[in-house]
Amino acid sequence: MASRTLQAEATAGGRRDRAADFGISGEGLLWNWLRGLAGTIGGAALGFGLVVALRAASGLPIWQTEQTGYPHIVVPLITGALGFLLGFGAFDYWIRWGFGVPTRPEDHADHGAATWRDYFTFNTDHKVIGIQYMVTTFFFFFVGGLLAMLIRAELAQPGTQIVGASTYDSLFSTHAVVMIFLFLIPVFAGIANYVLPLMIGAPDMAFPRLNALSFWLLPVAGVIFISSFLVPGGAFDAGWTGYAPLSTGAPLGQSFFNVGIQFAGFSSILAGLNFLVTIITMRAPGMSFWRMPLLVWANLATSMLVIAATPFVAGAQMMVLFDRILHTNFFQFGGGGDVVSYQHIFWFYSHPAVYIMIIPGFGMISEVISTFSRKAIFGYRLMSLSLIAIIVLSYSVWAHHMFVSGMFSWLRVPMMLTSMLIAVPTGIKIFSWLGTLFFGKIHADSTAMLFALGFVVTFIIGGISGVMVAIVPIDIHVTQTYFIVAHIHFVLFGGSVFTVFAGIYYWFPKITGRMYDERLGRIHFWLTLIGTWGTFVPMFWLGMDGMPRRVADYASQFGDWNLLISCFAFLLGAAQLLFLYNMVVSWRFGPRAGANPWHARSIEWLVSSPPPRFNFEEIPRVVAGPYEYGVPGAVHALMTSKEGSARGRRTEKRRQPA
Repeated sequence: MASRTLQAEATAGGRRDRAADFGISGEGLLWNWLRGLAGTIGGAALGFGLVVALRAASGLPIWQTEQTGYPHIVVPLITGALGFLLGFGAFDYWIRWGFGVPTRPEDHADHGAATWRDYFTFNTDHKVIGIQYMVTTFFFFFVGGLLAMLIRAELAQPGTQIVGASTYDSLFSTHAVVMIFLFLIPVFAGIANYVLPLMIGAPDMAFPRLNALSFWLLPVAGVIFISSFLVPGGAFDAGWTGYAPLSTGAPLGQSFFNVGIQFAGFSSILAGLNFLVTIITMRAPGMSFWRMPLLVWANLATSMLVIAATPFVAGAQMMVLFDRILHTNFFQFGGGGDVVSYQHIFWFYSHPAVYIMIIPGFGMISEVISTFSRKAIFGYRLMSLSLIAIIVLSYSVWAHHMFVSGMFSWLRVPMMLTSMLIAVPTGIKIFSWLGTLFFGKIHADSTAMLFALGFVVTFIIGGISGVMVAIVPIDIHVTQTYFIVAHIHFVLFGGSVFTVFAGIYYWFPKITGRMYDERLGRIHFWLTLIGTWGTFVPMFWLGMDGMPRRVADYASQFGDWNLLISCFAFLLGAAQLLFLYNMVVSWRFGPRAGANPWHARSIEWLVSSPPPRFNFEEIPRVVAGPYEYGVPGAVHALMTSKEGSARGRRTEKRRQPA
């Protein structure tokens, strides 16, 4: 015991020495950010000079000020962002390796977080990166929520209340982009970054530096999106879909959307690649595919979707950018381009993207429901296979978004059939969760379980409405109405966001080592549930009555309903401030959490809260499935040493249900 204490003190001393040398101290942290600022300025200057030089050499006017042009702004935007990453140190190791310079030996002394400063550096610990992801994405969640409040304030009554039509277009476009690309997609990567290596018994992700780079691309994309409000003509206003030819002729802010998508897309691809390799190659001894927790299965499926689908949206936005700046004609009908092809390319990514935004949530809900009903997942293997079925079918349904776009009419019926067919694997999950709950010992006092149950009920509404709009005549009637707004929010807010809250509450003790206030958590749940249903259920009725979406004004006959919707929307927004307060205060002052406060079975609960720097003192050995509740003496994993095995058995005895 004394030797272990001395070793810990020596490690801590080495950590402090490295902190002074490599940017973890206050001075080093400032130096890193100054390097990043210098890289931003230098990269932007290089891009600006390159544009001027090339235009001069080509005999073109030095300044192009068409509303879709401004290459002397767009190119420095790209090179400045890359310059920040370069100056911040994101590419240091690879640059040294590429030029044959000896790389700095990795002694792992700067692995993990010792102070708050470590979260503002290029840190390669998956737990630090997971927290960086979660905090950053929730920052953008509140930014997107603020934009939503402005939208609902404007729509509370007919006529102009706060902003004009053009500003309104920018508000709802930016709201959607922030919520989708800066919150929903990456927040799941953040939770999985922290939890998944622990669940499979791995010390870290397969590619730690690539993992850190995937995070730092995200705030860069966020800054680009938000800064579009500052440029001439205002922020991008063609919706989150950016349909051509509207987007090819939009003001300069649209180019910020095209560029920001590239950085957000690369972030998703790098994260997906990392998860895929980690899951396949770094599972603990004994963890076969049929012993993996469903969250791991969900991230395996999501990673395959991300890697295969994301390049399509990146390519489409790059072609739009070329049409805007280089005057190509990919989507310019007058120049021989095909306008409808943009929608085909975009939705070939974006419908699988809906499952990218929900499949990880399916995995988290499975963990929560199994733990708090004290039962094994009903139909575990079928649940796993249904995830793979969703992957396959998700590539065959994209054109149901295009029933009124002017595409080939013969394509409507096949897309209608596949769109209804994809409800089958999703329905399997619903019935499996209900089967798990049946005769279970349901702990409904847990906030995580409340959000899981609220998700199941709310997502069913979103799913049924999705089947409705997959039917051609119904979709033709409601496609440009608030029925679609209600449907997508029931799926992505009542669905995805509810799963995020369930996951945050479930793993909060493991991440922080503290317990949150369950009473505040339950109040947050009920306010969120009431706010969600009160906001979006009336939109179904408004849509069927013909109220158009994406408009800043509407007929006076819809005024009372919109006032009611706005009141519930403000209630929904206020509820999230309660969540923020609970998380921040509990992280600092909450009661200490034990290693396994929920008496769960998966491997992450076998280590301390928060986990050790390298996750495990002994290598875990998986001996059974992760959901063997109610089986006397059953454990999911044991530690390889005798001491670890004994501790695992003692822990299991304590975890037996009453």
